[in-house]
Parts: sequence; C-alpha cells; structure tokens
Amino acid sequence: MEREHFSRQFDAELNDIREKLLEMGGKVELMIANALLALVERNTELAVQTIAFDHEINRLEMEIDEKCLEVLARRQPAARDLRFITLALKIVTDLERIGDQCANIAKRVKELNLEPALKPYIDLPRMAQAASTMVKEALDAFVRGDENLAIKVCQDDQVVDDLNEQIQRELLTFMMSDPSAITRAMRINYISKCLERIADHATNVAEMVIFMVKGKDIRHTIA
Repeated sequence: MEREHFSRQFDAELNDIREKLLEMGGKVELMIANALLALVERNTELAVQTIAFDHEINRLEMEIDEKCLEVLARRQPAARDLRFITLALKIVTDLERIGDQCANIAKRVKELNLEPALKPYIDLPRMAQAASTMVKEALDAFVRGDENLAIKVCQDDQVVDDLNEQIQRELLTFMMSDPSAITRAMRINYISKCLERIADHATNVAEMVIFMVKGKDIRHTIA
C-alpha cells in the first residue's frame, strides 16, 4: 500500500511538471502571435505588453526548475522518468529563450512603428505561424512521447529557414534600391532572424523528445 501511495504521488508530480510545461508553451505561443500582430497592425501598445509579458515566462521557468530539482532530490527517479525530468529542465530553457526572442521582436516593432511602413508583411506572419506550430507540436510530442511528431518538427524547420532566406533576399533588394530604407530593412531582418531562432529552439525540444523516447541522441543528424 505504501509503495502504491508513493507511485501515485510520483505520477502526480510528473503530471504537474507536464502541465506547467504546457502552460509555459501556451504562453510563448501567445507571445509569438502578439509580437507579430503588433507588427502587422502597427500596435505599439501590444508590443509593450508583449515585452512586459516576458516576466511571466521567466516566472514559470523558475517554478518548473524548482519542481524538477525537488523531484530529483526526493524521488531519485531512474531510466525514462529520469530522462523526462532532466529534459524538462532543458526544455524550459528553450521556452524561456523563445520568450526572449518574442520580446526582442516587440522591441523592433516599437522602433518600426515610429516610421512609415516599408512594405506589406506577408512572409513574416507565415514564418511566425510555422514557428509557433513547431513549438506547439514539439511540446505535444514531449507530453505524449510521440517520436514521429518530434521528427516532423525537426523536418519542418526547413520551411522556416527557407522563408528567412527569402525575406533576407527581398530586404537586400529594398536596401540596394533605396538607401533610406536600410534602417527599417535591418530591423525587419532582425525580426526574421528571431523567428528563425524560435524555430531552432522548437527543433531542440523535438530532438530531446526523440532522446527521451529512444534513448538516442540525434542532434545534428536529421536532414
């Protein structure tokens, strides 16, 4: 009976970590959406709110870190449970950095909103949607232990990379034809690079999921 009680408590603690990770993931998805909405709608107030919201992501990172370390110390898990907790500690770092990238995007949005729009935004929202989907699916794969979904996330990173390259080429054309557009183009390029890094963080999470499920480190090996 005591062993069953211990097992139920342990399962509840692991489930709490899962729920906190999903909550954190949902909040960074909201940050991605709001940062790009602030850009497209030239909404400086929303950009300011997005920057401030990063504190919420930082708070969750600290909560999850503390809970994981407590479980490690008290339960001394082994095998797959140990991999789950140690990877959760790494995943919160990637999620926190996604929040940082969203705050960085919002800062550039504030600057861009002080000047006339350079061009209609078409590819950046597509890029943001692709990156946000990668984040969501990477976390879903982690919670469900879904190796195939994790592999899909790794492969989808190429879509974001291709859009980033396309945006960079287009911005270079703008800068060459109109030197007065250089500052705005550089800020838009910075936003594109932030989205590309968000997709990289989602890929990191997906690669860790594959390690959790298979016990095999596939970083730098998926084409």
